[in-house]
Amino acid sequence: MNTETNPIKAPIVENEAFRNSVGTMDDTGKRKWVFPRKPKGKYTNYRNYTSYLLLTLFFALPFVKINGNPFLLINVIDRKFFIVGQPFYLQDFFILALGAVTSVIFVMLFTVVFGRIFCGWLCPQTLFMEMVFRKIEYWIEGDRNKQMKLDRQEWDVEKIRKKGLKWSVFILISLVISHFMFMYIVGYKEVFKIMSEGPAEHSLKFIVMLSFTAVFYFTFAWLREQVCTLVCPYGRLQGVLIDKQTINVYYDFKRGENRSKWRKGEDRKSSGKGDCIDCQQCVVVCPTGIDIRNGQQLECINCTACIDACDEIMEKVGLPKGLVRYATEAEIENQSKFTFTSRMKVTTVFLALLIGFLGFLMYDRGSMEAKFIKPAGSTFFTKNGKITNTFIYTFLNKTNERKVLTIKVVSPKNGEITFFGPKQIVLKGDQILKGNINITFPEEEIRFSKQNMIIGVYDENGKILDSFETTFEGPFKLLL
Repeated sequence: MNTETNPIKAPIVENEAFRNSVGTMDDTGKRKWVFPRKPKGKYTNYRNYTSYLLLTLFFALPFVKINGNPFLLINVIDRKFFIVGQPFYLQDFFILALGAVTSVIFVMLFTVVFGRIFCGWLCPQTLFMEMVFRKIEYWIEGDRNKQMKLDRQEWDVEKIRKKGLKWSVFILISLVISHFMFMYIVGYKEVFKIMSEGPAEHSLKFIVMLSFTAVFYFTFAWLREQVCTLVCPYGRLQGVLIDKQTINVYYDFKRGENRSKWRKGEDRKSSGKGDCIDCQQCVVVCPTGIDIRNGQQLECINCTACIDACDEIMEKVGLPKGLVRYATEAEIENQSKFTFTSRMKVTTVFLALLIGFLGFLMYDRGSMEAKFIKPAGSTFFTKNGKITNTFIYTFLNKTNERKVLTIKVVSPKNGEITFFGPKQIVLKGDQILKGNINITFPEEEIRFSKQNMIIGVYDENGKILDSFETTFEGPFKLLL
């Protein structure tokens, strides 16, 4: 566009050009390395406290047990799954599927109302990157300016020493993280066993653990913010989920524009200047390298570093804080005070109900599961005016407690059970037991060739643990 013939529209095109590229790449597609300044302020402190809690949970949960079961274990190899101490079996995977669907709905609704708070405060990528690896980088190489200077200088003794130390610490931390991640797969005892016996005895698991380490190191030493901007689909998903009523980190453009440099003692309002003094501090602290003043962008992870940086500057120059703040787009446009709208309240209640439903799915599975299946190709047989069917039973004890079981025919009445083995069935904790039984009825009780039947399984106190509905086969009868 010719800026001489159309001087008004040219700045608009220039301002919107950022939407056609990723903030961490230049015009040639080459990566621009981000060197964010170390943030400080109220929100940074809150994020630090949150990260300390989450990191403590991450490193502590592998050792936590509930009723003798690990708090969380996803052992795909041995097909052992424990969530919040509750064992899950292949028969329970429909619950996990429903739970996964519920979680997706929860994330979508949460994003519609609260934006990407998860990304900036709870996401493991952000947590490890900003609260672990980035802090170590600040400790070894210094803040933004020192890091940029070190990056530009030749490979001398200082650069080799600092880079070598940083990379070595990164590898060590990645190794520690991979060991703890592996504990969530095979359990902490197995990890300690692998460590004590050495890689020669567990070569495959050792290779898997090294692979975990390599992935963590590559992610946090090189890929970094590219995970959020190029890999993670959540950033792109938020573009279709948020609207003008969504809470996000926003720049108050009505208050901030027209932006201009700060001059001490001037009356900015009378001269038509906004509160933004164009200090660029909101840009230099951003871990994804964007300018929040350009509006909502997929690279923004709502980490609030720009809020703290802007508030610090506003306080120094004597202007009100909150030029960059948590707000909705509608609030910024209308210059109105933020209110928790009815839509937000209803959605929050629905989110709470979803969490309750997910908890209900987790715990309402019963203490055991019983099945009674007729052997393939088997049929009934009659003797002395009675009809007998054979069934294979399968019992699954979903607890760690020993159970003494009794089997009874609930419906129809007068059913007799004959056991192939001991009449009393003892089921150990977390055990699957199979066996055979015969069920016999008087001929007059069986009115159909396939009679519906309910079999109940009871504990030693007479409490029913589970029931199973099946069919009892008999001779064909012509009903008049």
